[in-house]
Amino acid sequence: MNDNKEIIEKLYSSFSRLDWKGMQECYHRDAVFFDPVFENLNYDELVSMWKMLCSRAKDFNLVFSAVKADEEYGSCRWTATYLFSQTGRKVVNNVKSHFKFHEGLILEQMDDFNFWNWSRQALGTGGALLGWSSFLKNKVRSKAKSGLHHFMTKNNS
Repeated sequence: MNDNKEIIEKLYSSFSRLDWKGMQECYHRDAVFFDPVFENLNYDELVSMWKMLCSRAKDFNLVFSAVKADEEYGSCRWTATYLFSQTGRKVVNNVKSHFKFHEGLILEQMDDFNFWNWSRQALGTGGALLGWSSFLKNKVRSKAKSGLHHFMTKNNS
C-alpha cells in the first residue's frame, strides 16, 4: 500500500472513531477543502469543521471503501449515517472524495454528494421540495459557514 492510500485510510478510520485530531494529522498546513455545504475552507476552517462535526455527532456510523491513490491524487467512497443536529432527522449521506497530496499529506480535498438527497433527509419536506433550488442551497451554506465561524470563535480554533 502506498503512503497516500494510508493517509486516506487514516483519515476515515479516525473519522469513524470521531477522532478529529487524528484527522487533522492527515492534512497539510496549506490544505483546502470543498463540499456542497461548506464550500471553500482553508486549513483552520477545515480542521474546525471536523472538530465541530465530530463533537456534535449523534448515532454516528461511517464506512469507507474503494480507496485509491497514487503519488499525487487519490479518491474513495464513504457513507456517513447520523442524526442531523438541527432537526434530529436520520441522514445517510453517500460521498465521493477526491484528494491531491503534497509532502505526504492531503493538500486538497473535494467531497461530492447529492445535495437534494441530503437536504430531503436532513430537512424533511422543505428539503424535498426546495433541495434542488439555489435559494435553499445558499441558505444552508450560509448557516453552515456562520455556525462554523461561531464554533471557531467559541472554541478559539
